[in-house]
Formats: sequence, structure tokens, C-alpha cells
Amino acid sequence: MTVMQTTPTDTAGTAPADICSAPPRRHPRPDGQDRYTISEVVAFTGLTAHTLRWYERIGLMPHVDRSHTGQRRYSNRDLDWLDFVTKLRLTGMPVADMVRYAELVREGESTYGERRELLESTRQDVLNRIAELRDTLAVLDRKISFYAMEGATR
Repeated sequence: MTVMQTTPTDTAGTAPADICSAPPRRHPRPDGQDRYTISEVVAFTGLTAHTLRWYERIGLMPHVDRSHTGQRRYSNRDLDWLDFVTKLRLTGMPVADMVRYAELVREGESTYGERRELLESTRQDVLNRIAELRDTLAVLDRKISFYAMEGATR
């Protein structure tokens, strides 16, 4: 299951396509041949096998296909989803909110409004953090300038 942003498609008169907000990274294999083991996903995403299993356990990755021997088999859509989840983690979104978002996706289109609200709230948190970081950067710049000037006079 992939969490995505809705954007219009080229096809007139059809429902908008649900695609990732950023262009997806190039997949190692084309669709249809995209059955990755957990170790391949670890190598591609940088996530640990423990994290991937944990995501599955908590409902963040609720459906991962399995081989006839029970080995996890991830798809390109799973890779896109993991890329999105990684971005959500970078925003500082709590795991509980990420799980809620995944639940809303599974519930279907009727949850678009609630999903948007959750993302808008997270976006505001990110903007607040950016403002705090800009203020912090300004303090660092002033200190660096001070020490550069003091060092030049000695």
C-alpha cells in the first residue's frame, strides 16, 4: 500500500491519480518484476530489517506479500510507500499519527479530508521548526562573525 498525494492525470474525465508528492526514486526493477527481499529493501532504502518488520507489526506496512516459503516480497509500490514514510519521519510526525494516516488510506477516498488535515497540521509543525532553525542559524552566524572579527584583531 502506498500513501500518496492526489494530483490530476492526463486522462480527461477520470478520477485523479494517487501519486507520491515527489517523483519516486528510480526503482531497481520494472513493475511486474519487482519482488524484493527484505535485505534488498534494506540496501535500497537504508532502513533496517528490524524497522521494516516493526512497521509491519504496528500497521504502518500492513500488507507485505509473502513467497510460498513465507519470505517477505516487497514491490515498487512498497518502496514508494517507505520513501513517503521516511519523509513523514523527517517531519517529526509522531508514529501514532503516521499509523493513523496509513489507516485512513486503507479506509479509502472518504478520508481525504481527515488525511489533508493531518498533513496540514504536520506541515505547520515543520514551518514552525524551520522558523526556529532560522533563528538559531542567525545566532550562530552572529557568533561566528564575532569570533572572526576578534580573531582578526589579535
